[in-house]
Amino acid sequence: MGNPLTIALPKGRTFAETCDLLRQAGYKLPDEFDDTRKLMIDTLEGNLRFILAKPLDVTTYVEHGVADVGIAGKDVILEKEPDVYEVLDLKLSKCHLAIAGLPQTVANGVVQRVATKYPNVASKYFKEQGEQVEIIKLNGSIELAPLIGLTDRIVDIVSTGQTLKENGLIETETICDITSRFIVNPVSYRLKDAVIDEMASQLSRIVEGGTT
Repeated sequence: MGNPLTIALPKGRTFAETCDLLRQAGYKLPDEFDDTRKLMIDTLEGNLRFILAKPLDVTTYVEHGVADVGIAGKDVILEKEPDVYEVLDLKLSKCHLAIAGLPQTVANGVVQRVATKYPNVASKYFKEQGEQVEIIKLNGSIELAPLIGLTDRIVDIVSTGQTLKENGLIETETICDITSRFIVNPVSYRLKDAVIDEMASQLSRIVEGGTT
């Protein structure tokens, strides 16, 4: 058998949904898949290889051809703007990218500093609104920034809104909706177009069928 199709999958909160979608699409994932600490796993048939990566790294692996295809959040795609084909909206892990702050700072309407994991997306959004703000990049506990007076607002992923509520923050604006996407390396597509098209078709059948 030739080179396997290499797929980069995001570990974390979206992993279970992603695995379920692949299984529904007819792909036999190894039994050890759901609780393994391995970072690379091959199927018994040898036709698929999986890279289990941090969500922020999936687009990097696909862009540089380490993985042929991958599943990445639209938030990561918008932030990194990788040179990949965005083939299919998988409609998984639905959430949105939002602006939030403390009620008292929201009331005065002043936005000078914004904390976020997504500095490029945030900077572009505020520029489009004609607002000049200082963007402060944080890698975790974004909600802490307004509480300690570091920033006036945050830009972060919101799913249920419970984390904002528990920290006394309120959402003020939605920047965009976020779902998981099936992405493809352009060179890999030229070399493995048949198998990639088959995977996209199988995934699309499940997504459009509404069975995920």
